[in-house]
Amino acid sequence: MRLATVITAASDAEGGPATRAAVQSGDRFVLLAARDLSELLGSAGWQEQAAAAVAAAEAAGSEPGDYIAVGSARYATALPRPSKIICCGLNYADHIAEMGRELPEYPTLFTKYADTLIGDGEAIDAAGHGARLDWEAELAVVVGAPLKNASPAEAAAAIAGYTAANDISMRDWQSRTLQWFQGKAFDRTTPLGPVLVTPDECDPEAGVQVRCLVNGEEVQNGNTKTLVFTAAALLSYISTFTRLSPGDVVLTGTPGGVGMGANPPRFLRDGDVVTTEVEGIGTLTNTVRL
Repeated sequence: MRLATVITAASDAEGGPATRAAVQSGDRFVLLAARDLSELLGSAGWQEQAAAAVAAAEAAGSEPGDYIAVGSARYATALPRPSKIICCGLNYADHIAEMGRELPEYPTLFTKYADTLIGDGEAIDAAGHGARLDWEAELAVVVGAPLKNASPAEAAAAIAGYTAANDISMRDWQSRTLQWFQGKAFDRTTPLGPVLVTPDECDPEAGVQVRCLVNGEEVQNGNTKTLVFTAAALLSYISTFTRLSPGDVVLTGTPGGVGMGANPPRFLRDGDVVTTEVEGIGTLTNTVRL
């Protein structure tokens, strides 16, 4: 299945865009009762709800219904309210090499907040702070069931699906101390989406291409087959020290080709367009505002 948080109106009662969770059926998104995927994944039997909606849409055929054409859909950030966003740094062998480091025994982890997330088409807002702004295209894994002290097999069974992300990084802030957090958690700087693809349609261990383009120029192109720690391994490891809940998001790391690793280093400028592509999932397009 392919699911999304789609924008249905310009504003809701709280002043933001009105959204609904949706599941794709052919060339249409079928709108669900939940306002977004965070709410949907937190409800019991969400898979059955989505499957039933697809079945009903197929039975209705072309009859009018609560649908949005895929070609005209506008996407909010896929998971707007995860209780936890945990990110893995240095998880692709080529990226580890370009950073001059050895393969790690344990994953290098840091966190973000939900405030960092933006959707497809939204601006990466680094105004006043982005002197050394860098790109990091990533595959993100989304939790679909509670996890605590999970084995890798249990973690794999609890994966709701995968989506695309870009861990836009303030390298000057990141390098101020040995802790990366302050360079990774600026508000409204992390594109996430456009859709969530369930594991039956996406297998990172078999290999998924992850690409980043800046103004149409490819700067990153890696394959998840080279991940040091798989998605299931990361969820298992993280669940040993903190409980993971449905809708939580884990970014699995970025392949080689980041701007900081270039010679000389290269960073984003105001007006640059960052395109994040994950094979089988889709594309995020976001403009930089400095």
